[in-house]
Amino acid sequence: MIYTVECSFADPASEAEWNDFYSLEKLPALISVSGFHTSQRFKAFSAGCPVYLAMHSIDGLAVLEGDEYRQKGGGNFARWQQHITDWHRNLYGGLERAPAIGEGEHLIVSAVGPEPLIEMGLTPEQMWAVALERCPENRWLAKLDSAISLGVDTLPKNVHRYAPMTAQLTSGRGAEPQTQVQNRHA
Repeated sequence: MIYTVECSFADPASEAEWNDFYSLEKLPALISVSGFHTSQRFKAFSAGCPVYLAMHSIDGLAVLEGDEYRQKGGGNFARWQQHITDWHRNLYGGLERAPAIGEGEHLIVSAVGPEPLIEMGLTPEQMWAVALERCPENRWLAKLDSAISLGVDTLPKNVHRYAPMTAQLTSGRGAEPQTQVQNRHA
């Protein structure tokens, strides 16, 4: 299943420090939780959606309800909570593992169906909400290869483009420092 966490951050003065915390401390802590298999963090190019997206491959809802998740990183945002806005959590079925998006590639996410992705020459993968907020109910994901040129203006409403902020961490190498992607642009 795919666990997504989306949010924006309202304090530019501490945003870089928060991003370092999330990418360098929180993701490695989460990937060490039994039942987490991959974790990757993204920043949106598109307007009309939360700025940040974290996508995790997990075994299921029981992982998020467990003590190990709560102890190792679930919800440990106390220091940053006042600045986190537009926060959403969803658990999706349909995919066993989130796609790994490398440096120079982008993740395209549609909440309006697979057609916009197909029209871009991409191969969408569907997932559907099974727990937590359950909104949007369906999403389609596709990897945009660096060889394909796509302007932000070409995306329809509720289709968003994300750049990776980290490489995809896996449970076998979750804390390796070289997994940090240096691509931090919007």
